[in-house]
Formats: sequence, structure tokens, C-alpha cells
Amino acid sequence: MGKVTGFLEIDRQDQKYQPAADRIRHFREFTLPLNDQDVVRQAARCMDCGVPFCHGDTGCPVHNQIPDWNDLVYSNDWQEASRNLHSTNNFPEFTGRVCPAPCEEACTLNLENTPVAIKSVEQSIADKAWDQGWIKPEIASVKTGRRIAIVGSGPAGMAAAQQLARAGHDVHVYEREAKAGGLLRYGIPDFKMEKHFIDRRVAQIEAEGATFHYGMNIGVNKAMAELVADHDAVLLTGGAEAPRDPKLPGAELEGVHYAMPFLVQQNRRVGREEIHEEPIIATGKRVVVIGGGDTASDCVGTSFRQGALAVTQLDIRPMPPLREDKLAVWPYWPTKFRTSSSQAEGAEREFACATLGVVGKNGKVTGVQCARVDEKRRPIEGTEFIIRADLVFMAIGFAHPVHEGMLTELGATLDKRGNLAADTQSYQTSVDKVFAAGDMRRGQSLVVWAIREGRQAAHAIDKHLMGASNLAW
Repeated sequence: MGKVTGFLEIDRQDQKYQPAADRIRHFREFTLPLNDQDVVRQAARCMDCGVPFCHGDTGCPVHNQIPDWNDLVYSNDWQEASRNLHSTNNFPEFTGRVCPAPCEEACTLNLENTPVAIKSVEQSIADKAWDQGWIKPEIASVKTGRRIAIVGSGPAGMAAAQQLARAGHDVHVYEREAKAGGLLRYGIPDFKMEKHFIDRRVAQIEAEGATFHYGMNIGVNKAMAELVADHDAVLLTGGAEAPRDPKLPGAELEGVHYAMPFLVQQNRRVGREEIHEEPIIATGKRVVVIGGGDTASDCVGTSFRQGALAVTQLDIRPMPPLREDKLAVWPYWPTKFRTSSSQAEGAEREFACATLGVVGKNGKVTGVQCARVDEKRRPIEGTEFIIRADLVFMAIGFAHPVHEGMLTELGATLDKRGNLAADTQSYQTSVDKVFAAGDMRRGQSLVVWAIREGRQAAHAIDKHLMGASNLAW
């Protein structure tokens, strides 16, 4: 906890943003961090609530010891706060920027709609730790002689690589792309998290003994069987990249795309990487985004920054209440009306809106045909309308990992959703020596869940190889 009476004396204060008119002119981060004094005041609001739901499974998948490091910040012991934070979370500067903060929804003070600004405090601790030089490579004093392959360098793969390297294993990370980070680099826009934060962590992990191999598409330009034969264990941490197909009539028209290629292309532009596909550009166009989640919101913000004339976001769900019934849902994640920073930049939002199909002329999209829905989300006859569109993005989530290539060759058991089947104790697949973690195992999820699974899988592999493990998980 922080100050005993802090929650009574100090109001919640969160980070502010650059004005929308300014931030849509660039792809850099636009959050205005709190100064140290304000962070200390916010940490002081952490109360002695008895059962801190913020750091159990309900609030924080990696089990950050939130009351402890709030108290340390309140006491101005930032270095110990950093040690505490890093004991459960390998990359708090990532989660401090892109996590939706279920911890704040689970905060006891959220019963009064004024939760502790946990996410802002976490980011401030991590950023200060880097600025002060407190974060250094933790190099294992003894090497085990065991060789481990990790396929995929997203947050799950990076967390596992760091943990296993610190345990003294010879870790090799195989990444399909030219740089590490997975969808953290290529899916999340730079205006939410700039990619030099990833580069900095990769350098640390390399200094700790892990080796990154880029341009390695396992199952395509390197056989899975060869990888398994050359290593004592193989951990698969790829993403859930197969998009859900809405099977929209007219989806074949020019100008209709899944969301991810659009986001990946723009991240490559910002990162000065080559783009080999036909460019997808929103400049001067009327954009319609189908879907109500984070990926859809990222399409909205990216479209505005590219100079779209107008952006409309469609959500089949009814408009949620402004505030949830606390006694019915707290401390769990509630359904309530939320406005992302991208939506606040000028998007039109249509709720209770079914997408019936895409219409076009001469092979090019001209509009999206919609209808209102009833309480069972069925289109209501006679409510049809068309929204003009020059560019349409389908952003309704991801079904499972891509099966072609690596997973087909591996032949491991899949669960009923098409993900790799593995439990959360051993993380082992049905194939000997092969483990799975992150979105490839659990389906699309949050960065913080990927970090948790990477850490737990590292513990499981270390225990499998050595008989016991001292790795925290």
C-alpha cells in the first residue's frame, strides 16, 4: 500500500494525450507522462484493501506485486520498486504502454470509479529504471550445455528466451521476420508503442546469451524435423495469425482487406523496412472498419494518420452502458462504454450494426451494406442502409495459428479451436521435446498473457531438462 489516508486525500490523475489535431500528424507516441512527484502521489493512493484483487489472476496475469511497488514508489525507493516489478514481469515498459490494465478494473477503489493509476505507475517505474541504468544483462554464471530453440520472437518468445538464458541454457530464437517482436512490432502501431523499446530488450537478451536468427520461417525454409533434432527442447511461441473470415458477400472487391496487412505495412514504413505487397493506403479515402476491438481501433488511428477523409467503425454489439453494475461484475473485466484514443480522433461509431456485405462498382468497393440488429444480433428487416466506403478493413479477430507449414509438418494435436494443445503445467505438446506457449497455445490474447505463458513455459522446460527449476513463473 501507499499512504494510509492517500485514497481519501488525493484524486486520481492519469496521463494526458497530445491534442488529437497534433498527434494525427505523426506516428510517434503521444502520451504525456506524469512527473515523478505526481507518480508518487498516485502510488500513495494504493490502500490497505485486505485482499488486493489487482495482482491475482483476476487483475494481473503475471501477478505483479502492485501494492508492494506502489508502496516503494511512495517511499521514493524507485530502484527497489524496479527490482520488484521485474521479478514478475520481464517487460513492464511494454505492458505499461499497451496493456488494457485489468488491474485497474480489479482495484478496490474502482468500486468508486477512481482506481489507482497502476498502469501509469508501472510505466514510470520501468522508464526510470532504464534512464537510471538499473537494468543490466543478467548473465548466468554456469552453463547447462542444453540447447533450446524458440520459434517466434513476440512477447512470449522473448520472455521465455530471457528466462532460459538466465538459467544457463544455450537459447536460439528463430524469427520469420527481419526483426524481433512479433505482432508487438508489426501489429501494434508505433503511436501506441515505439519499437526502440523492443530493440533495447533484444540487445539485453542477446547480452544474456540468447541468439536471434532472422528470416527463418520454420516449416518453409527450415524443416521442423531438423529443428527438433538439433535441440534438446523446442518451444513454439508464434501468434494466432489466421484471421476470422466473416464470409462477407463482396469481400473480393478491390479495397477490401483484413486488418493486419494494413497495420503491418504501416509499421514497416515507420521502421524503414521494404514492403513487397501492393500498398494499402487510406489517404483521401472514406474508411469503414468492421469490428469493435483493439485491432479495429488501431486501424482507425492509422487511417487518420494516413489522411483518411472519414472513418466509420462498425460494431454488431449494442452500445454498452457508460458504467457497469459494480456489484455484479467487479473485480472482473466489465463491459462498458470505452473510447480509445484513436476513436477520439474523430471516428464515427455504429453500434448494433450488422455488416450484410460489401457493394462496389467496376470491381472496386463503393460501400458497406448494413442493418440494425435485435437483442439476439439478428438483422432487422427494413433497417438496411449503406455506408459509403473506398476502403474496408475486416478486424473481427483471429481464429487460430496458421496451420500450413510448421504445424502441418509437426503433426501435433490441436484443440477444438485449432490451437496447439498443451496444458499450463508442462506446456508440452503431443510431440516429444516440443512445447507451446502464448497465442499459438491459448488463442489471441493480451501481451501480458503472452509474457506470463513465456515465463511459465521457460520454467516447465528448465524443469523438464534439469529435473528442477529455480526460475520464477
